[in-house]
Amino acid sequence: MKKNEGFLERGIQLSVSALLLAAAIFWLGGTWAWLVGVLAGMIALFAIIGFCPLYVLLGIDKKNISEITSFRAVILGFVFAGVLIGGSYSSHFFTKKFFVEDFNAMNNYYKQALFETGQEKREAAIKNYDLLVSSYADFQEKYSSYQPYVLRADARFVPDLERIEKIISGAQQDVRTGDLKKAHLALEQVRPITQDIFKRNGFSMLAIALVDFHDSMEKVLDAANAKNAPGVISTYAEASDKLSAVEKEAADAEIQAIRNNLEAVLKSAQDNKLDELPSKASELKSSFVKVYLKRG
Repeated sequence: MKKNEGFLERGIQLSVSALLLAAAIFWLGGTWAWLVGVLAGMIALFAIIGFCPLYVLLGIDKKNISEITSFRAVILGFVFAGVLIGGSYSSHFFTKKFFVEDFNAMNNYYKQALFETGQEKREAAIKNYDLLVSSYADFQEKYSSYQPYVLRADARFVPDLERIEKIISGAQQDVRTGDLKKAHLALEQVRPITQDIFKRNGFSMLAIALVDFHDSMEKVLDAANAKNAPGVISTYAEASDKLSAVEKEAADAEIQAIRNNLEAVLKSAQDNKLDELPSKASELKSSFVKVYLKRG
């Protein structure tokens, strides 16, 4: 096979090959990933041997092609490695980012549906539930056939998506005409599944920390609403630890308000001011809901 390209063309070929390889690994799935990966390998091979099929098709016949020196071969190797590493790093970052954005867009409807069923507001619950069903169907369809690199080794991911779909669809009758509290409890089952997906795949986000704190906070709230001071004191430590994880992600005024209200509940319990506990618990929950609906 006659060489028909020089140093510059080979560098361009290797750059294109590296970008296609990164695309196959991070952006594509299934057959397309294999096809693009094979194409990347072919282009890299042509760069190594110094041949461009496109020149042949266009009838371009380059004369006096000089041999690639060892120094230039090293440069080409660095070009390929540099583009591949840079493309891989940025691809890993952005595919993970886009997944989180898609999840949050869907999860906003979930949070609203969960909130409205908990408040037993049927009209608003139905509206947000319908939006959740539609948005989750799109999310599940997309990520059942394609998983970002960060999720690709997670064999439980697609089955978990199917579990979530069954929970959401199973709550339909109660949302529309049945028991909204029952629907709320059913939809609550989605949260631990999504929480586990993020945790086991190494996501570290404010949303995950907030969800973690929520479960411990509910124990404090239950004790406070029951005017059970020892119960508040015994459950406080776990909630405080989980809130510390939230504070590591964000320590602004809204998060500080949650901390202040948690400490206020504890103080009322320690002072045995039992009648204050339900109102303090309400303030704690309100400050949490404000942050969770907006940023969770």
